[in-house]
Amino acid sequence: MAAIRKRRPENTAGAFYVDSTCIDCDQCRQIAPESFSRAGEQSAVHAQPATAEATRAALAALVTCPVGSIGTATKHDARIGMAAFPQPLESGVHFCGFAAESSFGASSYLIVRPGGNVLVDSPRFASALARRVESLGGIRTMLLTHCDDVADHARWAARFGAKRVLHRDDYSKSFGRIETLLEGSEPTTLDEDILAIPTPGHTRGHVVYLYRNRFLFSGDHLWWSPNRRRLHASRSVAWFSWAEQTRSMRRLLDYDFEWVLPGHGWRFHAPADAMRRQVEDCLTDMEGRAATPAIEWAE
Repeated sequence: MAAIRKRRPENTAGAFYVDSTCIDCDQCRQIAPESFSRAGEQSAVHAQPATAEATRAALAALVTCPVGSIGTATKHDARIGMAAFPQPLESGVHFCGFAAESSFGASSYLIVRPGGNVLVDSPRFASALARRVESLGGIRTMLLTHCDDVADHARWAARFGAKRVLHRDDYSKSFGRIETLLEGSEPTTLDEDILAIPTPGHTRGHVVYLYRNRFLFSGDHLWWSPNRRRLHASRSVAWFSWAEQTRSMRRLLDYDFEWVLPGHGWRFHAPADAMRRQVEDCLTDMEGRAATPAIEWAE
C-alpha cells in the first residue's frame, strides 16, 4: 500500500497522491489522465479529482496500480474503483485493470462472446475481479501474447478451467502445463473469429491475436504513443531481434483492424484505412531508425 511518508513532492495538494515506489508503468495516466501525469521518471497527481466521475477514475487507477503506489490521505471506498472492471470498450471487449507487478503493469483484456469468453494476457488475480468475470460467463480460453505479460495466468486458468495458448518459442518449464503451444511462423486460426499471428521481435515467440478482423491484441509489439501521436514500436525493448520485429510489423499490413490493444502503451482506435496508414508509417520509421536510448512505454 502507498505510504504518506513516501508521498512524492510533485503531487498537487489534496487527498490523492503517488508515492516514491511508483514503477512508471503508465496505467494511472491512461485510466485517469485528468488526475495523473508523468513527473520526472514517475507518475504524480497533477489535479485532484473534483467530480464523482473523476474520483471513480482515480480509484480505478488506485486498484489497478501494480505496486500499490497510489494512496489517499482521506478515506475512500476502494470498491468503487474495483467495480469499474472489467471496463467495457466495444463489442464485448473489456479492459481488465488490476495490473500485476510481475508483468510490469501490463494491460489485459476480456472478450465476452457467445462461443466462450477469452482472456488476453493476465491481470493479477483478485477475488473481486474474478467474481465480476464469473458474472460475465467466466473464461474458456486464455491467449498469452508472450512470456513477459502472463502474470497470474495459472491462478486464472485454475479458477475457471481455462485452456491457455502460448507460442512454443516463449515457453519454459516455469510455466508448468500450457494446454496449446503454437508452432512455427504461420498464422493459426484458433476459432472462427480469432487468428493468432506470430510476430517475433520483442520476444522470440511473441504473438498478436486478431479478433473479428477489428481488434488487434498487440502485446508488446505495437502501441499508441501519445507524445509522438502515432503507432510506435520500441527498439530498446526488442529483446529478441529488431530486424525480426520490423518484418513482423510488415506482416500486419496483410490484415484490417480498427483497434490496437497493447500490453504496454496506450490503446488506439481508428477506421481500418486510417489504421493501415498508421502501421505503414510505423513500419517506415522502424526501417530507418537507429538504436533508441531508453524504454519508451510512456512516450
